[in-house]
Amino acid sequence: MPSIFARFRNISLVIVLGLLPATHAFAEELSIAILDFELNDLTLNLTANPVNPEEVDRTASIKALLQKALEAKGGYKIIDIDLKTQEKANAAFGYLYDHNDVAAELGQSVGADWIVVGRIHKASFLFVYLKAQLINTKTKQLVEIYSVEIKGQQKKITPKGVNRLAQQISETLRPEIANSLR
Repeated sequence: MPSIFARFRNISLVIVLGLLPATHAFAEELSIAILDFELNDLTLNLTANPVNPEEVDRTASIKALLQKALEAKGGYKIIDIDLKTQEKANAAFGYLYDHNDVAAELGQSVGADWIVVGRIHKASFLFVYLKAQLINTKTKQLVEIYSVEIKGQQKKITPKGVNRLAQQISETLRPEIANSLR
């Protein structure tokens, strides 16, 4: 049977730990807008059927997968930008990817602190690159460029690649969360 001192210590520890909220509860959540990814398929001229429905479906799934992965990490408020609003801001294919100032303004217009602009870069039938840029909407600065290689069966590997991307984004933003605690 534990001594009275051991019980008191354990109860005190439980009370103290219960009073300490999770670190991200102190921090104001960082808001992130994630745009629909674009498909940059360099294999189009190498096949009889230039429209690859599997790649189109994969590309369409990336935004939702990334939103869920970042939400699961905590500390982030996901701001949705509908496709119509994105298309209105996008002058042509790759425009928002190449113009971080315009992407930042789009993110600012919906109240996001950060915006992620991405594309699927398919250079081969064997693999694709999940490319993304993290832009600070307040400074309009490109903060980080990410590239995650995805090989193998799309349905199994794509979510793993998106989780790696979410991890990289989270690692970039961790100092921001820490700074908001001060």
